[in-house]
Amino acid sequence: MNSHRLILVVGVFVAFATANALPGQASPDSDYIARALSAAPPAVASGAAVVRMEEDGSLTTLRKGSNGFTCLAFHPSVPMCADANSMEFMQAVMKHVPPPNKVGIAYMLQGDAPGGSNTDPYATSKTADNHWVVNGPHIMVFGPPAKTLGYPATKDPDTTKPYMMWAGTPYEHAMIPVALPQ
Repeated sequence: MNSHRLILVVGVFVAFATANALPGQASPDSDYIARALSAAPPAVASGAAVVRMEEDGSLTTLRKGSNGFTCLAFHPSVPMCADANSMEFMQAVMKHVPPPNKVGIAYMLQGDAPGGSNTDPYATSKTADNHWVVNGPHIMVFGPPAKTLGYPATKDPDTTKPYMMWAGTPYEHAMIPVALPQ
């Protein structure tokens, strides 16, 4: 399953729980938490909640957040941090309903290999005609304002430059590559 399809599986969540570890030992979830938090800049990651998607699609909260962002890792190594509006947008995609009329931001600073279809929000693998793209580190901007940015909406974009993903669908959103400090 590609990273964008897995993003779609992520639902809105409310329950919070903390991971338990014995004193002096690392939590068995500490590697997962570190990987999930690597999706966002340190200032965002420091206050973000961390969830893990279970095999049945449910979410287990591993760390409570304080800044409205939620981080998770999927496929198994693709991390993402999304604000509440982005999570709501992705929930709409998953349910095949109109997305919210809200601006949302999501970080994927580790990229999204193995990639996803640039034209079909529901594609799960590369085909001859679904315009597969693999992005390096990037942010995504969701909601109506993203469509006014004037970025190319081509089926086979240059992923080193900003472009619109899923153009012409209700789920169109901006993909903006970012350079990471060396």
